[in-house]
Amino acid sequence: MAKPLQVEVYNPNGKYRVISTKPMPGTQWINALIEQDCRLEICTQKKTILSVDDIITLIGDKCDGVIGQLTEDWGEKLFSALSKAGGKAFSNMAVGYNNVDVNAANKYGVAVGNTPGVLTETTAELAASLSLAASRRIVEADEFMRAGLYDGWLPHLFVGNLLKGQTVGVIGAGRIGSAYARMMVEGFKMNLIYFDLYQATRLEKFVTAYGQFLKANGEEPVTWKRASSMDEVLQEADVISLHPVLDKTTYHLINKERLAKMKKEAILINCSRGPVVDEVALVEHLRANPMFRVGLDVFENFCNLIRTSRT
Repeated sequence: MAKPLQVEVYNPNGKYRVISTKPMPGTQWINALIEQDCRLEICTQKKTILSVDDIITLIGDKCDGVIGQLTEDWGEKLFSALSKAGGKAFSNMAVGYNNVDVNAANKYGVAVGNTPGVLTETTAELAASLSLAASRRIVEADEFMRAGLYDGWLPHLFVGNLLKGQTVGVIGAGRIGSAYARMMVEGFKMNLIYFDLYQATRLEKFVTAYGQFLKANGEEPVTWKRASSMDEVLQEADVISLHPVLDKTTYHLINKERLAKMKKEAILINCSRGPVVDEVALVEHLRANPMFRVGLDVFENFCNLIRTSRT
């Protein structure tokens, strides 16, 4: 059994004991639980990722529900422990739930919740920010300046790529993928190509309407295209943003072969799940193609990625 962990307690005399494995932004969620007569215990241990044993220690002998994180492995052991403690609910602070064994939750009678819609614009904005940073080489230029290497302007110094008129490719045009596409189309007047198993009708109508607006104002209209395959997106797009769910079919979706299909100066953005990209293949591709750029919000193995990229 793991050692006791530091917790911050709210409403200590509450009827229902709820655990949050991490402090979370804001106070609205805390107040909502207190209003429902919950004793809320927030783990404040200075440990980035809690182990299964850590969480079992937090659950203890009596626990009615847990709010957990996508970095935690919610499977047989944790749902068994929660059920034995009388728990009936687990909430994952994420849209995706690839870290949750839903069958195990059903087996032990624990309801599982997630947060669809809450992070749509937030994640889309981050993907757009990474796209801009990569295209305009902002991080490289910042490091260059901080290292004291700048001694004057040069015509080709960190010029980067113009986004206007280029093609943005979206793989997975759900809520987040569509929100990102709208930002890039309207914000930078990029053309769109997307691949999804389902037709993104609202997105298509948006791009069509914006294209008509531009044309009416004497500008080149933007266009959209629904690709028949993912490879078509990889081959045609200048900026490619990944927004699929993570399952067996999307594990290492972007591998050595698919990276080779992309343009030499393409930009790849991943704000979905780390294992969607084969990071070993990615590092090799970056070494072989110095003008290829990447913006990553998620990682399969951050430590190994950094170590590999530096060797």
